Amino acid sequence: MDNRERHSGAVTLRGSVARSGTADQALLDSRGRPDWKTKDAWRTLRILSEFVEGFESLADLPPAVSVFGSARSVDDSPECRLGYELGGALARAGFAVITGGGPGVMEAANKGVTEAGGLSVGLGIELPFEQGLNEWVELGIDFRYFFVRKTMFVKYAQGFVVLPGGFGTMDELFEALTLVQTRKVTQFPVVLMGTAYWGGLVDWMRTTMLGEGKISKEDLDLLMLTDDVDEAVNHIVNTSESAA
Repeated sequence: MDNRERHSGAVTLRGSVARSGTADQALLDSRGRPDWKTKDAWRTLRILSEFVEGFESLADLPPAVSVFGSARSVDDSPECRLGYELGGALARAGFAVITGGGPGVMEAANKGVTEAGGLSVGLGIELPFEQGLNEWVELGIDFRYFFVRKTMFVKYAQGFVVLPGGFGTMDELFEALTLVQTRKVTQFPVVLMGTAYWGGLVDWMRTTMLGEGKISKEDLDLLMLTDDVDEAVNHIVNTSESAA
């Protein structure tokens, strides 16, 4: 029996119809250029529907914080323990927690906020290696397109907390920094948790990026680096209050 299962927006595909490609691949693959005139116009309606679904579903969220980190981290890893602690602390401070809805650090943060009585949100994405939303997500949305999902992470959050992770985590980190640096969003705290993990990156930004004039000293001030959950949450609370 073919046990493959894929989720594509609201559609579940199983067995032989569980295709290996994704909607993002179909949109971005330049080899499909002959199809653009006939298919891309219709894709815009699907993209629009994803924005509408996200806006409708998240419009009534309480103040929220987006938490990022590796899907590959195991339950008893330092970053998962930190994510769980962070989720609980954010809930007690009155925040909902938004994650990518997957396993690892994301699941730990969703579990922490749920067990502390806060609202746990997961924004999933269609991937070739299917993960699905973790069991601690209370409000979950599956997206086809990365750029729609990334808009929701920023639009409905009052800050980012970034725990150890890989390419996806780095993508979200630098997306947030770019938006704040260019003032597309304002009063938006970005916290790096895990000094041992992120310290080398921050040192490189300071010595190389700043040293060669590629960024300014004020750009580095956009980041907080800490291992202390209370310090991270207090920074977000204080920034939110000063923006009110």
